[in-house]
Amino acid sequence: MKKFLIGIGLFLTLFNCQAQDTTQQVVKGRKNDPSQYNKPYIILISADGFRYDYIDKYNAVNLKRLSSSGVRAASMIPSFPSVTFPNHYTIATGMYPSHHGLVYNQYFDQKRGETYNMADRKAVEDGTWYGGVPIWVLAEQHKMLSASYHFVGTEAPIQGILPTYWYKFKDGIDIDRRINTVVNWLKLPADQRPHMISFYMSNTDHNGHEYGPETPQTKEAVAFVDGAIGKLQEAIAPLGLPVNFIFVADHGMTTVDTTYRMDATPYIDTAKFIWKGGGTSLHIYAKKGKGGNIDSLVRNLRANGKEWDVYLKDSIPARWNYSVLDDKFGHIGDVFVVPHFPKVMSMANRRISPGAHGFDPAIKEMHASFYAWGPAFKSGLQIPSFENIHIYPLIAQILGLTYSHTIDGNLEVLRTILKD
Repeated sequence: MKKFLIGIGLFLTLFNCQAQDTTQQVVKGRKNDPSQYNKPYIILISADGFRYDYIDKYNAVNLKRLSSSGVRAASMIPSFPSVTFPNHYTIATGMYPSHHGLVYNQYFDQKRGETYNMADRKAVEDGTWYGGVPIWVLAEQHKMLSASYHFVGTEAPIQGILPTYWYKFKDGIDIDRRINTVVNWLKLPADQRPHMISFYMSNTDHNGHEYGPETPQTKEAVAFVDGAIGKLQEAIAPLGLPVNFIFVADHGMTTVDTTYRMDATPYIDTAKFIWKGGGTSLHIYAKKGKGGNIDSLVRNLRANGKEWDVYLKDSIPARWNYSVLDDKFGHIGDVFVVPHFPKVMSMANRRISPGAHGFDPAIKEMHASFYAWGPAFKSGLQIPSFENIHIYPLIAQILGLTYSHTIDGNLEVLRTILKD
């Protein structure tokens, strides 16, 4: 099986081995409250790694056509770090990664003494790792049914709540089967029909990592995703339901330097420190009671690495919303190492894949896509770039879901894309 340096690739590979159950999971006994029957529908589609410019660069004809009848953003700015799990869950909660807890695809919790890893099914299915109130949980709290065909967080009972209909992650399931499942959800009787649906595709991230974003293989992945969107739209249209589509990506993708190698692990005393990550972010945690001198470690890393920046937790740039003041769950490392774009860390001499993400969201290649169409949205509207934290209040507004908890997103950023 192929191994990618960072991102969803490793997650997919390991989960293919561990999660063979493709049976739909159903939470029994739930029904829509009658007050929800006539509410609109949302299908939140995530195409992992679908960079902001792929729609034009690779001529995604269906997305061009559909977004021209709705809303198209210049780009959508991911949260830092611009990797898969943190940004999918940011889209789901309207909170920065430091505020919802998923600060990287893997990290260490010093209070628990445990590691969260996207490839660890036990952790992924443990709702206590996830902060915030995901949009499907909010819907279920309002007695509005939700469904998911793969989305970060939907396999865990967050605040004790799973989507009514959901699947254990297994990449490679036939796209027509997945589309038919969504259509069948929307054909259910009104009391059983989900109004909040999430849907995930990995193809552009796979090929972007393995071959790079400027390659025929990535062009082929864009065509696959675009074809799936066309099929999904065509299959749902005859149902005559007020279905709104929101197409997003978690991050972009860039070509990286595959010749320059750097590895921080020789400078980390693993008897005193724990390290997690690699690639575009490295978290280093001091083991309690083991005498690890953090200042000495920082000096050593800075002296031996010219192509990375080394931060103490209180010196991480404020623009990333990732410093000690933001770290609600204490998941960010005591020492944080970030390589200089477009270089990546090659821990343990792993292969450097030609495509990567995870860099500063200010770098344009990290920007993701946002397109929306359906009866809730204005037609033919183009908007400037915006942060992905604002999708949550937008969806809540469309579905008529209220909330009292604090989020980072603000409805006013996207309110103007909605019809009056």
